[in-house]
Amino acid sequence: MKIGLFFGSFNPVHIGHLTIANYFREFTDLEEIWFVVSPQNPWKSNESLLRQEQRVEMVKLAISNEKGYRVDDFEKQLPTPSYTYQSLCYLAKQYPQDDFVLIMGGDNLDLFSKWRNWVEIMEMVEVYVYPRSGKEKVIHQIKLVPAPKVEISSSSIREWIKQKKQVPFMITPEVQHYINKHNLYT
Repeated sequence: MKIGLFFGSFNPVHIGHLTIANYFREFTDLEEIWFVVSPQNPWKSNESLLRQEQRVEMVKLAISNEKGYRVDDFEKQLPTPSYTYQSLCYLAKQYPQDDFVLIMGGDNLDLFSKWRNWVEIMEMVEVYVYPRSGKEKVIHQIKLVPAPKVEISSSSIREWIKQKKQVPFMITPEVQHYINKHNLYT
């Protein structure tokens, strides 16, 4: 099976993440999309990061009624911070029969050559990129996929919730209920 790996903090998962995942599943050769909830991104601060279990639960709620999507938290078994290369090595051992594709935003493409073992990543998997700025520099055999641009960020959603603003069309009702029930981001 050809599986798209959508790594992220998903703090919280929002409509932009879901739109991108749906586009890649419907308009590329990917058969499934796996949301890989990272315990700690080496490029991001941990200060407003919810526990991984809470973020996994929100992704589960967001995709619960859809086929072809899965959430995975295997990175909690790996050393932190989470490096994509070690995650791909882990998946290759666990699922040798599957082909994985790394899905990333164009903003990450600009930093890609600074990632740990980025050359090895390119040798291991295909990389599909969705545009963020429209000015992405394509390197090597990266496939630029014209997914819709969704200008929503998890950090903005967290800030709006902290300000007691309503965000009903930016996150699914199930995720909104979970955030409210557990008084998150306030």
